[in-house]
Amino acid sequence: MRRALASLNQHQGSIIYRDFIGVADFSLPSSAPRFHLLDLAGGSVRSHLVAHGRGSDPAHTGWLERFSNEPRSNATSAGAYRTGSAYLGAHGRSMRLEGLDPTNSNALSRAIVVHGAWYVNEEMISRSGMLGRSQGCFAVADSSLPEIMARLAPGRLIYANKA
Repeated sequence: MRRALASLNQHQGSIIYRDFIGVADFSLPSSAPRFHLLDLAGGSVRSHLVAHGRGSDPAHTGWLERFSNEPRSNATSAGAYRTGSAYLGAHGRSMRLEGLDPTNSNALSRAIVVHGAWYVNEEMISRSGMLGRSQGCFAVADSSLPEIMARLAPGRLIYANKA
């Protein structure tokens, strides 16, 4: 949380709205709700499941092992993202992300976005003990997507890292 708020201040010129931020804590396993929506004005937190990229967890253990910003790495990237426009794509309703740090500067060209995914839900955890993996995107439960997209509408911060 401390690093996310420091990142919000560091990127204050790029982040228009400071009411809600998203924090992805990839030090937790994929079976834990580790995508946190923080209401900075009201002080509340809502947590959701989020998958990490298959390139970040090659053995499919459910734990993110490494970040990468490289094209075709299929890995999750660490750092600050500015939320962008919503669109309808291959995964349905999705939200573009722009990387603001050297560790995620290729997010737009890699098409790293927030989208819903069939492999992100409690049933998947019950069956295999972990979520499926994305190609580096913030894949969330279909049931979580509307709230995440509403709270993190364009011009807000998502911060991803390991504690």
